[in-house]
Amino acid sequence: MSSLLSELLTPELMMAIYLFIAFIVALYVLSVVYVFVDARRRGIQAFWAWGIVSLVPFIGLIAYLALRPHSYLADREEQELDMALRERQLSHYGTCPNCGTPIERDFVVCPVCNTQVRNVCPSCHRPLDAHWKVCPYCRTHIQ
Repeated sequence: MSSLLSELLTPELMMAIYLFIAFIVALYVLSVVYVFVDARRRGIQAFWAWGIVSLVPFIGLIAYLALRPHSYLADREEQELDMALRERQLSHYGTCPNCGTPIERDFVVCPVCNTQVRNVCPSCHRPLDAHWKVCPYCRTHIQ
């Protein structure tokens, strides 16, 4: 049995086995480093805990890939800023009190439901906000 084993395990085959083992170990180390780096980029507070979990071969990496946040921290911050900007733009223009359609500042009626959303100056016929006492365009007093 040992003579058969010594004939099969040639130096070339042993070198291939050692290279395969080195490759597997390198993949394992790189997966642990990847989990540390990726967890930090995704904004996970306890990224070190995920690094420890990833030390469990293959199962730790699979658990991290299944449970990690879907986006990076920088992307989430950018999305929040974009949403805040859009909300501010919508609040600048307003919405129809009847149907909720976004309306622009100079609209007098809602283009969807024909509800009057602003008053009109009797002199210059420009749109006015409800709380204005004087038309800012022609100085006409509003009752």
